Amino acid sequence: MPHDSFWTALADPHRRRIIGLLLEGPRPVGEIVEACGLSQPSTSKHLKVLREAGLVHVDQEAQRRVYALDPAPIADLDAWLAPYRRLWNERLDALGRRLDQTSDGTGTDVGTDTDTDAKERPSPKD
Repeated sequence: MPHDSFWTALADPHRRRIIGLLLEGPRPVGEIVEACGLSQPSTSKHLKVLREAGLVHVDQEAQRRVYALDPAPIADLDAWLAPYRRLWNERLDALGRRLDQTSDGTGTDVGTDTDTDAKERPSPKD
């Protein structure tokens, strides 16, 4: 299971935006600042949180710092989510089968309103 600093890092929308940018490829700090519309000090603070959570790493290229996404923590998250994904896939598959049955006439139609049905039901405002 991902550690608490991972969740804290992803809780902020600016940091999720930075992760999205780095998903496209490594970027120097200046490009991240420009793309996010944040100040350089604010962006640096967000990058520090991401770095400490292990989500990004930095390479020094002469005078530039280039940040890149570290895929390992994302893979850990994916592994942690796998049982939940299976649960939802099973439920969505069952729903799909049910909808297929109702559309081909083998089941009862669910959710269809006739004029009479609509008149007998109270309106949501009641």
